[in-house]
Amino acid sequence: MLAKVLSSATLGIDAYPVEVEVDISRGMPYFSTVGLPDNAVKESKDRVRAAIKNSGYSFPAKRITVNLAPAHIKKEGTTFDLPVAVGILAAEGIIENSTLPEYRILGELSLDGAIRPISGALSAAVCAKEMGNKLIVPLENAAEAAAVEGAEIYGVDSLATLVEFLRGSFPIAPTSRRVAPVDENEMIRPDFAEVRGQTHVKRALEVAASGAHNVLMIGPPGSGKTMLAQRIAGILPDMTLEEAIETTKVHSVAGILPNDGGRVLVNQRPFRAPHHTISDAGLIGGGRIPRPGEASLAHNGVLFLDELAEFKRNVLEVLRQPLENGNVVIARASQTIAYPARFMLVAAMNPCPCGFLGDERRECVCTAMQIAQYRGRISGPLLDRIDIHCEVGAVMFKELSGKEPGEPSVAVKKRVNDARDIQKLRFKKDSSVTSNANMTPRHVKKYCAINTQSQRLLETAVDRLGLSARAYTRILKVARTIADLDNEESINSQHVSEAIQYRTLDRDIT
Repeated sequence: MLAKVLSSATLGIDAYPVEVEVDISRGMPYFSTVGLPDNAVKESKDRVRAAIKNSGYSFPAKRITVNLAPAHIKKEGTTFDLPVAVGILAAEGIIENSTLPEYRILGELSLDGAIRPISGALSAAVCAKEMGNKLIVPLENAAEAAAVEGAEIYGVDSLATLVEFLRGSFPIAPTSRRVAPVDENEMIRPDFAEVRGQTHVKRALEVAASGAHNVLMIGPPGSGKTMLAQRIAGILPDMTLEEAIETTKVHSVAGILPNDGGRVLVNQRPFRAPHHTISDAGLIGGGRIPRPGEASLAHNGVLFLDELAEFKRNVLEVLRQPLENGNVVIARASQTIAYPARFMLVAAMNPCPCGFLGDERRECVCTAMQIAQYRGRISGPLLDRIDIHCEVGAVMFKELSGKEPGEPSVAVKKRVNDARDIQKLRFKKDSSVTSNANMTPRHVKKYCAINTQSQRLLETAVDRLGLSARAYTRILKVARTIADLDNEESINSQHVSEAIQYRTLDRDIT
């Protein structure tokens, strides 16, 4: 007898429909799974057999063939355990086939019949809603899946419970949608008020946050680069519901979504700080079974790379694509997977190998060649993609011992929000552009026009610093953001002058 169970699988961060076909026929006992299953899917036969027996049902001693359609896409993971078990029981007549087309079913089975949580439940809910189906998922994933508005979600904790539910003898209420709002009082973020001195650096970070610009801080050890970076996420605008859902999709697929009660969405901007020993696959994603990397986990948030020059050259170079396009494409022989990776890059590095170049209190012992080799670990094309280069000097004792608190993050965030509101209004007719940093050459030409005085100033800077065409465009984008912070419609010479100052590594300071 043949039974069909609807399910889904993830490709990238999105789910696509999968039909699980189960055929049971007479013959020598045999269990075969086809449809490009990976090892985890093939091993499901042992889990399914034990789960069915331990749930109080008899496992058929017949020839069982399971097909996962579409058959041309490789199926991975353990989410097909539950639909396969339901398909076997339906083919045996224990479950009515007529009830199955209403639902899409996902879940991993334990040997005793309990249903374990899965990754990608949020994406599966979106797929089920688009296909017009109800969704059955493990009980622990029900709140996550129910975050999708309009989706009808049922959470189950065991195979026996699901069977009785499908037979109509054990009603289960749909999981209610619970999307907890962001409570500023609960958001424990490091505050800029805790940072002593570094007024000019705070200004640069405010500009960066206002336009979603990438920023690189250069300074000696102990000058506060890491402390400043940890506070940037706290001045970024609050996430929209669309951003929260998309970010949660990435974290769900990666299997790192925390289960903290009613709050099922990632509603605080991510802050990811990988160690400099990370591999290229760990940074942008990949592996035998492709998974999102740190760049995608920082989507809609901040990716902080401390000790930038210590990262391997090939690891840094893979960032060029997401910095330019806002996504990561992982190509394999059988398929190509894309993950979103629109993040704000915040990097920090020493000015030289010893770290004390330009420090007034300690003498640098590095030669010009050593400094050049150290700086050379970061390629020109990558530096061009970083809009703001900012020098971070050592903090004086007077500033450290001062009792007057600095400006709190709340005040800075208000100015950032005001600048972002101006940009939303400016780009409201173009959904592909969300901030000044995302402007295309067409937008730069339209919104970054400068007067004659500013043109001469920029021409002088380009000639003296040898700026590339990309660096020239970055300066105009940063100047546009500075003008937005000043609530100015046009870009003036002081805006361009400040933007030029944020190109430290384009100047010879050796």
